[in-house]
Amino acid sequence: KHLKTSHWERERHQDRAARVKAVLIASGLQVMPSTTHIVPVLVGDPEKCKAASDLLLEEHGIYIQPINYPTVPRGMERLRITPSPYHDDALVDRLAEALVDVWERLGLPMANKAMAAE
Repeated sequence: KHLKTSHWERERHQDRAARVKAVLIASGLQVMPSTTHIVPVLVGDPEKCKAASDLLLEEHGIYIQPINYPTVPRGMERLRITPSPYHDDALVDRLAEALVDVWERLGLPMANKAMAAE
């Protein structure tokens, strides 16, 4: 009943997704296009996709779903980030730092930061 009359949650959800996308792009991660609240980050390798998910959970306490073939085509493996209205800026920043740490540890390619800023 509350969600039928309140727009705060929907607007905040959209805001949080936009913030996650912006922070991850600014961090040099390869954020894939998405028109929904889901933020897909390209990994491009099935083993490293699973390893990234495992490291995020084990080392940073962050669970992110790895998406591998056959759900997505080979070479398009990704992490599926689903921010909620309750993820604040500090959590978003912590997520970006954790992802960059994992990317560096696994030797995953970063996007060109100059291109990401455009």
